[in-house]
Amino acid sequence: MKRLSVLLAAPILAVMLVAAEPAAAPDRPLPDAAQEARARALFADVRCVVCQHESIADSPAGVAGDMRRLIREEIAAGADDAAVRADLVRRFGDYVLFRPPVRPGTWLLWFGPFALVLSAGAVLLARRRAASAEPAPLSADEQRRLDDLLQNENLRRDPDATSPHDGR
Repeated sequence: MKRLSVLLAAPILAVMLVAAEPAAAPDRPLPDAAQEARARALFADVRCVVCQHESIADSPAGVAGDMRRLIREEIAAGADDAAVRADLVRRFGDYVLFRPPVRPGTWLLWFGPFALVLSAGAVLLARRRAASAEPAPLSADEQRRLDDLLQNENLRRDPDATSPHDGR
């Protein structure tokens, strides 16, 4: 049985190894130190689309290497930082920037957490006020009926109710 499971798992493992992402090509820094410094500053502001929590400066993914190469090519061609960012947003969307611009399409991203906290606070405040509200006093008729019930010694007991003092 163990051999059968190994035989069945081997093709799956082979496919997974073949489908793995190839290593990123080694980076070639720009010859101009000022341009390379600009490129590295941009690397820190751009999110890796594969890793999603790392900048392309820290990511070992092949796509991050391609993005670093693209940024260096655009800077070498004379593009300013805003043009490079605009090109990245055009290709990958606002998500590629760690600090996306504030516009109607990103309002939920920017203001959603604040709205969530404010709405949770409003719900908690409303629940607290509802819990501390005094119950309405009984009307004269309701009070009279309650007094009659409490004075009556022959209250009908629930046949299904048991008491720990019944001795059963």
